[in-house]
This record gives sequence, C-alpha cells and structure tokens, in this order.
Amino acid sequence: MKKLIKCGKLYDGVQNSIQSNMEILIDGKVIESVGHNLPVPNGTEIIDLSDCTVTPGMIDAHVHSQYVDWHTRNHDIVYRGPAWKAMCHLYVARECLHRGFTTIRSIGNSTYEARGSLAAREMIDLGLFPGARMVVTPHYMADIGSHGDHSQYLRGNPDLAEAFAQMTPTIGTGADFFRHAVRNEIKMGADFIKIMINGGFSTPNDTPDDQQLSDDEIKTIIDTAHELGRTVTAHIYNSDCMKKVALMGIDGMEHGSLITEDTARLMEDRDIYLVPTFCPYDDIIHLNEDTLKKKTPQFQAKLRQYSKRLQEGRDVILKSNLRLGYGTDFVTVHNAYENGYEYESWMNSGMDPFRILKAATSTNAGILGLSHLIGTLEAGKLADISAWKRDLLTDPKALLDCAFVMKEGECYEPKTVE
Repeated sequence: MKKLIKCGKLYDGVQNSIQSNMEILIDGKVIESVGHNLPVPNGTEIIDLSDCTVTPGMIDAHVHSQYVDWHTRNHDIVYRGPAWKAMCHLYVARECLHRGFTTIRSIGNSTYEARGSLAAREMIDLGLFPGARMVVTPHYMADIGSHGDHSQYLRGNPDLAEAFAQMTPTIGTGADFFRHAVRNEIKMGADFIKIMINGGFSTPNDTPDDQQLSDDEIKTIIDTAHELGRTVTAHIYNSDCMKKVALMGIDGMEHGSLITEDTARLMEDRDIYLVPTFCPYDDIIHLNEDTLKKKTPQFQAKLRQYSKRLQEGRDVILKSNLRLGYGTDFVTVHNAYENGYEYESWMNSGMDPFRILKAATSTNAGILGLSHLIGTLEAGKLADISAWKRDLLTDPKALLDCAFVMKEGECYEPKTVE
C-alpha cells in the first residue's frame, strides 16, 4: 500500500528553507515523489502531519551505543559482559529510532565484546529488531595507557588491569600492530575506522593535548584503511595534531574542540569533515554548575582548565565553513539515545538552524557513505522521515519532542525525551 504524508511544513535536507503544504508519496520503502497536490492512487493511506514540520529522518554520527545509562557507565565498562553490551546496542538503536533518529553511527569501544555492535547492526538490517540503522566500527585504534585503554579504570588492581588489557584487540604499539588491527577490524565487518589520537576530558591519566599515537602509527592506520576502501575519523582535540592528520589524508575528525583558525582553513580546503559534539562541553562554556557537578572530578577540573580554549575553539567552528556533522558523544549527563540535546547546544551557541538541520541530515548521510539512500526527502530515497511539532528554527528543544517517525516506509511510535 502506498502512503501519502501531508506536511504542514517541510525541510528537505537540501534547501535552506522551510516549504509549506508539501506532500510526500511513499511506495513501500521508498519515496516516490515530493511536491504539491500529488496525484493519489486509490487505496493510498493518508498520514496527516499538517500541524508538524517534516524532515528527513535524523542522523547521529557519534553514538556510544554500548551504554544504556550514563550513571553506571564506568561500572559497565568493567563489570558487564558481551551479552549485556550486545543488547545495549539494540536498546539504544531502538530508543534513537523512537526519538526521530533513524540512523546512528556507533563510534567504537575497546574490548572484544564490542563486536556485539556488528550483530546488532545485522539484526536491525534483517528486520529482526526495530532500531535505527547502524553504521559501525566495533573497536577504535589506541595506544596502551591512552584515553581509549579502559584497563586504566582498574589500575588500582594491576593484575586485573593487565587481564582486562588482554581483551583489547586494537590497543597496542607499532605500525605493524595497527596495520594488522585495521585489516582485522575490516575483516570482521567495520564500516569505518576510528583513531584515538589525543587524550580526553573524562579519563584520569591524560590531557586533550597529549598525542597518544606516533606519526608512523597514525599514517599506517590511515593508509591501510584507505587501501581497503574504508574512511578514517579521529578522536582529537589539539589543533596542531588536527593539522598533522589533515595533511596525512584523514577523512574526518570528532570533537576538534581546541581548533584554531589556520587548522580550520586547512580542513576546509581539503573538505575534511568535523563532528564537533558541542554538548559535553556546554556546562563550562555556558557555565552550569548543576550539570558540571554530575561529571567526575577530573572531567570537571579539565573543563575548567581548558575553558578559554574551548570557547575560542567553538568560536572558530561557528565562524567556519567546515563540513559539520551532527554527533552527540553522550557518556555523561545525557543517555546515548537522547540525541536532541545536541540541537539545543548548537542553537544556544548561535548556530544557524539550517546548518544544524543539514548537519543532522544530508551532511551526515555523506559522512556515513549513505547519501544515495538517506539524508534528503526526494524521489528514490528510502522513506526515512521524522516530524516535529515545535518550531525547528526558534526552539532549541525542538528535537527533544518527536511527533512522528518512519523508517523505510514503516511507522514507529514517537517518544519525547523526558
């Protein structure tokens, strides 16, 4: 049966405008046509969204889908096993779908059990479980003792920490190790490769300025992935390191919170995308002691230490012409499936709403390599469609209140983030 969606307003993922009184005709899983007063075959199901703004299904390009509750994240890293974490991916993907995010990019983990994300992706693709479409890297590439080495959470018990470290197939040292690790991840089904280049804000033993992989290791990872037809993104903050990996040929970067103008210009020239994940740093940029105190003491201390550079970096991003993707990186304060909070962060930072909407739709589709299938509302694309009752151009909380969601022509119950 065909379906016709009557849209009060429509954002198509392409134009920087909201169109009125548009219609979308859907045939099975695919959009057949978009326009005014479309011819409607007999028996077509009418879906009246005349009180909503209709958009492409939203895409979150930075989701830690292995965690279902940020309050217990550090406990779950160490004390939850493979079965639990595999189920977490399914749960998070389902919850994202109900909130209007029809595709997510699962951004990686360290231990062997991370391969549950591959199983979750396949289960969803086969239609065995409802959930957002998943683009997956099971494991990220990281050096021993780095931001990506979760055995550091057990360092008070060195024997247990060493045993845990043996469960991390992509954490090691040397170009040969990482050449093998990249090949093995792709063999297992990784859609892309992620590198942990700098330290982080949440871990206790490093800083966002630390370079935690050698130049030789980084270049080996990038070249090996490209030889095998995969893109590479990097967890990275330090602007000099961003410049370095840009010149090495990296495809994209995550965070980039300490970026400077010269690095932004280089990335623009090379069309390297950035997924800036604004929300985790908002409590210091828009000082909020209530949310700040929910983070660990070391996280709070680093945010205070880096507050000036974080603000300067955000200003560079806001003024840039960078190809920006929308990603949340929620491991504290918000759960991984509460994707709409990032919209609020971008809006409160002064970002043009159309730039945010494009980041979460067509730009992200390109980052994920899915532009031929999703990201815009046009004939031939999959019928991934969301709708919102709040004003997307003026209301920072608009993406927290999903009114309608469809994935591949099938409707799902929408949910509001509480």
